[in-house]
Amino acid sequence: MLSLDLTGKTALIGGSTQGIGLASAQAMASLGAKCVLISRNEEKLKAAVQTLDTKAGQQHSYLIADYANTDMVREVVTAFVKDNRVHILVNNSGGPAGGPVSKAKPEEFLQAFQQHLICNHIITLLVAEGMKQGGYGRIINIISTSVKIPLKDLGVSNTIRGAVASWAKTMANELGQFGITVNNVLPGATSTERLATILANKSAKTGKSLEEVEKEMMEEVPARRFGKPEEIAAMVSFLASPAAAYVNGTSIPVDGGRTGSI
Repeated sequence: MLSLDLTGKTALIGGSTQGIGLASAQAMASLGAKCVLISRNEEKLKAAVQTLDTKAGQQHSYLIADYANTDMVREVVTAFVKDNRVHILVNNSGGPAGGPVSKAKPEEFLQAFQQHLICNHIITLLVAEGMKQGGYGRIINIISTSVKIPLKDLGVSNTIRGAVASWAKTMANELGQFGITVNNVLPGATSTERLATILANKSAKTGKSLEEVEKEMMEEVPARRFGKPEEIAAMVSFLASPAAAYVNGTSIPVDGGRTGSI
């Protein structure tokens, strides 16, 4: 029997005041999960919590942490897991700035590595012990289709996303025996603030109108449109559920068919 019920489960979701992170929290809350949002802006966190479904009697909450400060992330999550067990972790953070890899500065790689891989690793290690004790764990990393095929003018992102994907596969191999799965969701072009920034930058660089740039990018997608955050969140929710217990160590594109590999 297909079970998507998340009642009684606690989900910790990064970057969850907007876009895919918020949509994922909303989707899991609608399935009964208690959601704990983590981001750096308290006002946005307060507003985001108010959008979450509480029909299962959940009391949602939030943690304040800036992923640019790994010590802060460690401290905040350590304090939380002392008295709380996390069943579902969604590692999600805003992507690095665009630009060709040949022009990237070393410090850009270091900053992105800390924000993405190191923060993912810190939080995963902190929540994994509770997952082991409960025999249930779902670790879901929001990455990018660039782990399949590198994307033009996203040099730093391509590099770091690939590192996160390899880290996740290795972690899946080690944690699978404890009933914990580790999977990656790879969003394609999705209607978020990051996509709006990418489109605006491309328009400024090429001299083409925003409408022309949007049309060109949509024509690369067999679905001929951009994705919605809710569509990415649907995959996240499935991977978080009991139904996905035997899905482990995968990188799943949710991109309307845009990625050119099988």
